[in-house]
Amino acid sequence: MRIRLHGRAHRIRLRATVLTVAVLAVTPAVSAAGPVYPIADPDPFYAAPTDIGNHQPGDVLAVRPMPALAEFPDTDITLVEFRSTNSTGRPIAATTTVLSPRNRRADAPLLSLQQIINGLGAQCAVSRVLYTNDPNLMVREAPAWNVVLQRGWSLALPDHLGPHFAYGAAKLGGQITLDGIRAAQRVPDLKVQHSPVAMAGYSGGGMATAWAAALAPTYAPELHLAGAAMGGVPMNLVSMLEGMGLGSHPAFGLAMAAGLGLEREYPERFPLSSQLNDRGLAIRDKLANSCTNDILAAGAGVGAMDVAKTTVMTQDPQARAVVEENSLQLYSGVPNMPVFEWHSPIDGLIPIDAVVDTMHRYCAAGVPVWSEQEPVPDHLTAAVLGLPAALSWLDARLNGAPVVSNCA
Repeated sequence: MRIRLHGRAHRIRLRATVLTVAVLAVTPAVSAAGPVYPIADPDPFYAAPTDIGNHQPGDVLAVRPMPALAEFPDTDITLVEFRSTNSTGRPIAATTTVLSPRNRRADAPLLSLQQIINGLGAQCAVSRVLYTNDPNLMVREAPAWNVVLQRGWSLALPDHLGPHFAYGAAKLGGQITLDGIRAAQRVPDLKVQHSPVAMAGYSGGGMATAWAAALAPTYAPELHLAGAAMGGVPMNLVSMLEGMGLGSHPAFGLAMAAGLGLEREYPERFPLSSQLNDRGLAIRDKLANSCTNDILAAGAGVGAMDVAKTTVMTQDPQARAVVEENSLQLYSGVPNMPVFEWHSPIDGLIPIDAVVDTMHRYCAAGVPVWSEQEPVPDHLTAAVLGLPAALSWLDARLNGAPVVSNCA
């Protein structure tokens, strides 16, 4: 749960996700422009093997012991490449970084923690920023993970945007999260084959967590997950769009980045590049391999109307369908595990009705849900205030305590 790093960017990331869709609402124009994909990571470890289609989701493709880090005393770090699935059902290679107590006991708890990843390039991956010297990319709250590691738990940190860094593709993040858990349990040296497993994340990381929980019964039915803790989750990107305007915004670069990420994942159905004028294409090229700060700088003071070829706004059914498919409120499936959910009832960044409606639907389906509210207007503050209760709840689930619910 990325809480301190790029706090301002974190608060506006949700706006960016939905403003992206607004750019797509312009009338389609004839253009040869297509998706711009990120430069491949120069490390061959991240490349998909030529026979990836012969592997099943969660199959381990490669394992690499990583150098120890001073901020995690007595901790082994392992990078695992595995086979996952993109949003159109095609095989992809993905990675997760597993932090394990050096003297871990076999089958101690495993927590899959979905970090916020604001970026379109390889250097933005969690597995990369753990080792970066760039102060703009460092995970400054990472030392706090020792609270979990000192309990004997292992942490799996998936690069949940996938190999194309499909920023904004929430369902993809859920699938990669589940396959990362599968893969971790298949690496003997990690000693988590039969571990109790839980998931956690806030905001963008909460989206990946929430989608993983909802997809688990059908995508990974063999996994026995003790619970999922999710906070500040944007449950409906469509309603977020409807609540936002098209004027300039200081963080429009993040909006563009989310649009480019969705275009990478859905190139035929979400053709953002074909909608852009010359200025928009120039900004797109600046964003193509950037992380948070550079993305913000490239889009500073820009709005949708500055980058679109036309100001004639229409409904684009295909683009809307992509957004709907990544809106959890509109997904009919429900988790097969207990859920802890927290949010601010006065959070101005996410549609609260969508959160409440989704939890009510889960309750009606028999999912044990515990919801908590943190009545502060700031999205980031709500994240921090909800963490102690979330950790306590996770501890209870991973230690087999009776499940509690406050479903009405």
